[in-house]
Amino acid sequence: MARTLTLADLEPESLRGTPVLVRVDLNVPLTDGGEVADATRILASVPTIQHLMEAGARTLLVSHFGRPKDGPDPAFSLAPVARALSSELGVPVPLLTESPGSEELEETVQGMSEGEVALLENIRFHPGETKNDPGLVDALARLCEVFVGDAFGAVHRAHASTEGLPRRLRETGGRAVAGFLVERELRFLRGALESPEAPFVAVMGGAKISGKIDLIEAILPRVQRLLVGGAMANTFFRALGLDTGESLVEPDRVELAERLLERAGEAILLPVDCVVADRIDAEASIRVADRDQLSGSDRIADIGPRTRTLFAQEIARARTLLWNGPMGVFELAPFAEGTLHVARAMADAADDGATVVVGGGDSVAAAQAAGVSDRMSHISTGGGASLDLLAGKDLPGVDVLETEQVGGGPS
Repeated sequence: MARTLTLADLEPESLRGTPVLVRVDLNVPLTDGGEVADATRILASVPTIQHLMEAGARTLLVSHFGRPKDGPDPAFSLAPVARALSSELGVPVPLLTESPGSEELEETVQGMSEGEVALLENIRFHPGETKNDPGLVDALARLCEVFVGDAFGAVHRAHASTEGLPRRLRETGGRAVAGFLVERELRFLRGALESPEAPFVAVMGGAKISGKIDLIEAILPRVQRLLVGGAMANTFFRALGLDTGESLVEPDRVELAERLLERAGEAILLPVDCVVADRIDAEASIRVADRDQLSGSDRIADIGPRTRTLFAQEIARARTLLWNGPMGVFELAPFAEGTLHVARAMADAADDGATVVVGGGDSVAAAQAAGVSDRMSHISTGGGASLDLLAGKDLPGVDVLETEQVGGGPS
């Protein structure tokens, strides 16, 4: 079995004075005033950065920010992030606006002092990033001797700064290892699939089966229970022949839902009651209805109280829990309680010693809204990446890093 090598596998002495490029994920939301609104991803990167600072490395941080379309755009500058990083680290973190491949940038990086940290301007200002362009890869490779992959939210993409650069460095004798954030993500997410303590219960929600079919297929053989909520449950209701009113349904996935129900049997647990309304907005009047008592104009927007109790009981019995996706339109107060109830049940399970892994942006937001995020075993920073890993897909930004066979040497 192969283990991904991490920053902890490099001798700190070998990093002193060494130019190290760290691919981080600093794609954070901003306020209307242009300041960082949520520093979660910044804080998640701090342990890796501080380790390099203390080791005396010359650290260049590289991140994307948004999706600029036509080159440099002030609206997508990492300047606010550089300010937030400076505050968190307690040292100046200059924003380098010179382009990769330019003599100016190479001279700036070469002139950095031991323990210094700098942030390169948005790597997506360069179209070669998303194309994994060899020219950009070569330009980045000239800036470092060691690559640290710590942007878990981007490891499912084979871009220049996530896959091309570490591959090139390894080909030319450099090092490419995981940072502490990526190491933690791999440990918890792989552990949930490869060696979960039973009972293993997964809770899945969100709008569509189609976006999570690979994950459902991957975890069904491993879980004792799969609790399904959110709009994706409506498609399963339709597969049972139930009237779903005007609720969101994927008609082209009903047959798939039928096959999953046949295959899983009692392992799949669907809501028994729902919160319904005639429209989805914050002022809507709501009522609770059993899943087989919907009328033509009803729209399902949350799981009902009996389902919340039922799901909480299953969660309490579990020793390993995976949560991905809300139980309803939790952004709106009338439809939030089902998701918040699940979040609190998850936190209680973690307090009782269960391993609780939360993946996906909406689930993370729900845990934060419920005030229980700090009680979970692990909250993933990568939505698409966590889904791909759990579904058994390749992660180019991880697969390219150095590994060792357990009991053997690096490869």
